[in-house]
Amino acid sequence: MKVAYLTNAYPSVSHTFIRRELVELERQLGEVARFSIRRTPYALVDPEDAKENDKTFHVLAQPPARWARALVRTGLRKPLATARGLLTAIRLGVNSQRGLARHAAYFGEALLLLDEMRERGIEHVHVHFGTNPAAVAQIVCSMGGPSYSFTVHGPDEFDAPLGLSLGSKIAASAFVVAISDYCAAQLRRWTAPEHWDKIRVVHCTVGPEFFEEARPIDPASRALVCVGRLSAQKGHLLLVEGFADAVRRGADAELVLVGDGELRADIERAAEQLGVRNRVRITGWCGGAQVRAELLAGRALVLPSFAEGLPMVIMEAFALGRPVLSTYVAGIPELVVPGKNGWLVPAGSRPAIADAILEIMRTPVADLERMAEHGRDLVRARHYTPTETAKLAQHIRDTRPKPP
Repeated sequence: MKVAYLTNAYPSVSHTFIRRELVELERQLGEVARFSIRRTPYALVDPEDAKENDKTFHVLAQPPARWARALVRTGLRKPLATARGLLTAIRLGVNSQRGLARHAAYFGEALLLLDEMRERGIEHVHVHFGTNPAAVAQIVCSMGGPSYSFTVHGPDEFDAPLGLSLGSKIAASAFVVAISDYCAAQLRRWTAPEHWDKIRVVHCTVGPEFFEEARPIDPASRALVCVGRLSAQKGHLLLVEGFADAVRRGADAELVLVGDGELRADIERAAEQLGVRNRVRITGWCGGAQVRAELLAGRALVLPSFAEGLPMVIMEAFALGRPVLSTYVAGIPELVVPGKNGWLVPAGSRPAIADAILEIMRTPVADLERMAEHGRDLVRARHYTPTETAKLAQHIRDTRPKPP
């Protein structure tokens, strides 16, 4: 069975989990074609991402001659199918905050993708994220292209379910993957009950390298590690404020922010104003090996997000043997259990963050190790790459037409 993956920007520094799933799916199903709407705007610091980049067909990077060929072979020679695709794009665009003009662009992208997928004999395409790549896949399918499925992560899809036409995308899909029970519940809110059986829970995963690299917490470590793009939804500014409060109350700690993003200057300024600049380190974008090294050098992962799906870094931290401090948001409580493997605080609560940091720093390492072991067991049971990807592989196999 010839299968393809479609994403908005692949490979990318924040999409290592997609690469992990794709590579394992290829091992289980055979070759998987890589399609992406655009190239990532970030530098590819991981050598494995560089390899994936060479394998990926980037739609918006194609030369004019390739677009012209698709227009002739697919757009002009199959007018009825083309009309169906255009009508689908219009219907999606009418309800979207992005408008008809943007969906006209999606229609053009769909023409090119349909032509390329037909040339390669693609039978099914799996999409990551229920945003614009899912819209493009739906338009492709409406023109007689391959069936499609898509994985919803949140929080973007949950912020604008009507504008993204989630219900329409689910109805036209072969199936839709939710990464947590919370995610599945949200999807049921926006589609008719007759389509609920299309919703399948398949967790994001970590591979054996995380379990193999796990090592005990260094009793001398004072580092609290936060991994993620420096953006508003991750709560970094509030984290720095809560961290500064904990330091003033006696916490001998350091804060390591692994990542980069639009709020970096604001975070650095806040750390300076709060008197903790010498205790806060921002690494910039890191490859997978360096992210693991930073987590292993830390005492715990801290992730005070305002909005999430179910963050990959929580699974990675547990697999490496580090407890987690996070928030009561989306699917996070399905993995972080207060008192057993970490701490959960209300999103947006500066005092709660400070209290939890103080508790982490006062907790004996032996107790932190026991908490991390509980988290590791949960991740191994629910988020292990070969077993979870096998579920997705079977769902894809099931899309094959049944023989008469």
